[in-house]
Amino acid sequence: MKFVKLVFTGHAIKRMFERYISPEEVRVVLTEGEIAETYEEDEPWPSRLVVGRAGNRILHVVAAIEPVSGICHVITTYEPDRESWTPDLKARRKR
Repeated sequence: MKFVKLVFTGHAIKRMFERYISPEEVRVVLTEGEIAETYEEDEPWPSRLVVGRAGNRILHVVAAIEPVSGICHVITTYEPDRESWTPDLKARRKR
């Protein structure tokens, strides 16, 4: 994803602290990762689930970009549970 600046929501900061995920890891995933899912109905901007590798970790980052300013709002981030996702970690397993 291309963006001008990263802004972390309070929820994202809390989850990053709990999960030992650094801002730099989030930046790497957003710039080098792949969009796995798109949530067009999210407000106030559509958001994307991005999957990518940051060092030895594979992370999911949910973020939305303001179309005019290019500011990227990080909503949450986590290490995906391999049992809940397909092997490439890009789609949820059907239950």
